[in-house]
Amino acid sequence: MKKHCVELHKTGQFSQFFLDYIGGKKELQPFYAHAPKLESFKQAIEQKTFSDENRKVLVEALHSQYANQEVSYAVSSNIKALASEGTFTVTTGHQLNLFTGPLYFIYKIVSTINLAKKLAETYPNYKFVPVYWMATEDHDFDEINYFKLDGKKYQWNSDQTGAVGDFELDKSFKEFLKSVSFAPQVFLDAYSSSKTLAEAVRKYVNSLFGEEGLLIVDGDDASLKREFTEVILSDLFKHTPFTKATEATEELEELGYSSQIFPREVNLFYLDKGIRERIEKMDSGFGVVNTELRFSDEEMEALVESNPERFSPNVVLRPLYQETILPNLAYLGGPAEVVYWLQLKSVFDHFKTPFPVLLPRNFALLANEKVQRKMQQLNWSVEDLFVDVEHWKKTFVKAEASMDIELTKQKEVISALFDMKGKEAAHLEKTLENAFEAGKMRSLKIIDQMARKLRKAEERRLHTQIERACCIQELVKPGGSPQERVVNMMQFYLANPDLISELLDCFDPLDFRMMVLTNES
Repeated sequence: MKKHCVELHKTGQFSQFFLDYIGGKKELQPFYAHAPKLESFKQAIEQKTFSDENRKVLVEALHSQYANQEVSYAVSSNIKALASEGTFTVTTGHQLNLFTGPLYFIYKIVSTINLAKKLAETYPNYKFVPVYWMATEDHDFDEINYFKLDGKKYQWNSDQTGAVGDFELDKSFKEFLKSVSFAPQVFLDAYSSSKTLAEAVRKYVNSLFGEEGLLIVDGDDASLKREFTEVILSDLFKHTPFTKATEATEELEELGYSSQIFPREVNLFYLDKGIRERIEKMDSGFGVVNTELRFSDEEMEALVESNPERFSPNVVLRPLYQETILPNLAYLGGPAEVVYWLQLKSVFDHFKTPFPVLLPRNFALLANEKVQRKMQQLNWSVEDLFVDVEHWKKTFVKAEASMDIELTKQKEVISALFDMKGKEAAHLEKTLENAFEAGKMRSLKIIDQMARKLRKAEERRLHTQIERACCIQELVKPGGSPQERVVNMMQFYLANPDLISELLDCFDPLDFRMMVLTNES
């Protein structure tokens, strides 16, 4: 692959909030601990405190989670290395999308693996382990139960409820699997040999990235949750995370930035088989939304101590949970993910947990031969791939028209004629000037109608070029959304099994530009 880079602000795909963060805007600096750059990791390493006991719990949990799976030497070595104080993680996370979902799932993991490699080169006295955090506790099944390939949506429908990681790959899934028999064997093997969705995702992610040493962490683990009980109790009884996050949110809103997440008094779900529902503070004790479950204060406190795995953090607490149980230095996420962490730094500060380096994942556009061919025919640069096609069409037609399709001079002549004659007529009768003005407006409307007809005629003459531009637009921005947020990796992986290794060669986790990747050598 050949890499061409475009500045993010030229793509029209990113919020000003995100662009201001990666640009280092002064007003945002109080909301994070480290600038998103390589040099920040020296301080992050010095500030990260992670006890031997925490490491022991983490290593044991990982051994348990990988117990029934073959692992590479790289994975085994990285799990073992986490017991040593000189080992740190860099992490990304994502939902359990079917067959990886949109392309950026892969981009997140590739970016994280490459960051670990770059840190190893820069800080050779330490070891850095890439981590994929599986969002097994998420319960929004409709967000993950499909993928899109060649413009078609492949969807698994199920009436199961609760955390999606626990969803059983039942008869309905086996029927769904028959409809995607074209999928690479790595996926078919993972799904057909697994009992749950979490097990299948672990298997295919491990198959795709295990040789790179990627560790897959499932936070739905009683031993790991036990390390988070202080925060769970504080959230339930003192609402400290709500208070701190709300203060930061209000400060950001005063600076003109929109909230990405919305803190609640209680930022925990009750988690059990088939259930993941919000916990709410009631006049007396606690209740679980959409259930009959009720707990007194004493019962809730006892449950935290005896069964911490019953408590599932929401988006406000999940980052803190991650940083509590991992010796983590950096989190890599999409543009919305990165900026919502800025609402949470004061929560980290309160619980004396080091805030990680926040980095955006890499952003990429895969331009296949069809796109490249049409770009050459239109003489487009890579930056042109991100233009608004309607705006481009207006500019292009005007530039290529055989005549002035806007009839600019004719409008000027008619306006001047009516204005002049209107002033002359006003000497005869004052109301005639208004009549000439009205006549001018009617005449200009007729000219505008003629101009539109001329434009349509020119568009028909230039239809080949316009169709090429529209075709490019649909390939790089299907349905109006960026390719990486819509298209599944199989769109390219089926034709190119070396896709992931080529992405690993191209991605630079500290280069905050959009990459356009072509098949040129």
